[in-house]
Amino acid sequence: MTPPPPAGTITIAGKTVSRLGFGTMRLTGPGIWGDPVDRETTLSVLRQAVHTHGISHIDTSDAYGPHTVEQLVRDALYPYPEHVLIATKVGLVRPPPGQWRPLGNPFYFRACVEASIRRLRM
Repeated sequence: MTPPPPAGTITIAGKTVSRLGFGTMRLTGPGIWGDPVDRETTLSVLRQAVHTHGISHIDTSDAYGPHTVEQLVRDALYPYPEHVLIATKVGLVRPPPGQWRPLGNPFYFRACVEASIRRLRM
């Protein structure tokens, strides 16, 4: 069987990154809530995605955990390699596990963005 063609690259915010990004949603505990079962393995997976497999686009969200995955991304990859682009999302409230509630308030958005910047050390 012929291997699939490489995914190639795309330019986002002036940075050329791998078209295939690394989605971090499932790096948390069960229900996309809390810490992963094996933190060290999770950190290793993130590092391998970037340093071994050439992934340069990391997709995350403050709602994953909540906040857990942004901290994992920081702990695994900071200081960030120049070629890596980290995209995070905001606007969802996670009252208990399994619930996702949109909150489109501009003040909430701003607070979430600022908190993500701090967590990710951007």
